[in-house]
Amino acid sequence: MQVIVDFDGTLTAEEQQARALAEKSLATLANEIIDAPREELVQAYDATQGRLLEAPHRYWWEVNGLIASYCDEGAFILNTTTLQVMLQKNEMYAQAVAAAFPQAEYDPVVDCTNALFHRHTAELAPVFRPAARQVLSSLTAQPDREPVILTNSLGDKVRRHLATLELEDDVAVLGDTRQYDMDPDWTRRFHHPELGEIQIWPISELRQIDLRRPIYYRALIQALEEDPQVVVVADTLSLPGALPLMMGLPFFLVRTRYTPDWCARVTDDHPSGHVLDDLSELPLALDTLASDGQSPGDESR
Repeated sequence: MQVIVDFDGTLTAEEQQARALAEKSLATLANEIIDAPREELVQAYDATQGRLLEAPHRYWWEVNGLIASYCDEGAFILNTTTLQVMLQKNEMYAQAVAAAFPQAEYDPVVDCTNALFHRHTAELAPVFRPAARQVLSSLTAQPDREPVILTNSLGDKVRRHLATLELEDDVAVLGDTRQYDMDPDWTRRFHHPELGEIQIWPISELRQIDLRRPIYYRALIQALEEDPQVVVVADTLSLPGALPLMMGLPFFLVRTRYTPDWCARVTDDHPSGHVLDDLSELPLALDTLASDGQSPGDESR
């Protein structure tokens, strides 16, 4: 069994790092990108985040015109969405960002927030959840389980942070998976047990999850080619969790203090979904899964 475990927020307590990440990002914006006092940007950031949290279903991390994740799904996701909305809604900020990222891969604001995230999370010392070392040690100690660390970042940051845990065995890293990379032209559809073949998963009147994530899909397919038994463990739903669920892969959502109720409900309602109240519950949950004989569904490929 290959156990793909998300890094930020799942192994780490990103809620304890989010403000420091925001402060570093705002300092970089003020000093290198936008000709505005840092204090002004801090005020704009806080005011923007307050608006987001008043109506989180109306604000999301947007890539290529599609919803990558709702703003309330994670502490780092909230930071990214706050920065995006703040930069998009202020004409002066938007122009400065466009000038700084003239050849953007996605668009200037998305590229800017991606750059801020990867640069400054690499600078932050990791704050691991209490059970992180124990869980990874438990997985590496079992010959029939292979932990693989999932991240949108490049693998070097995660490997450097993992080294501080002083694990006895090396753990593989699946980096640059770009779970946020949305492609409106991707035609792949997935089987929902009630809705049939879909690309967009309507989960309520207020929210929907877009499954058009071809880069992440290819990463999961590669994992399945290496091991037909794959499970995914993460702290958020839209980015790392929804696609494995629609592929018929077991997905474990680790509930944190910022996890919205709707994420836990949607995960728990899906036949392949499982909700953990703490990361420490993962080894026993995997034992139960193995004894039940649950395996990827026909839609995984």
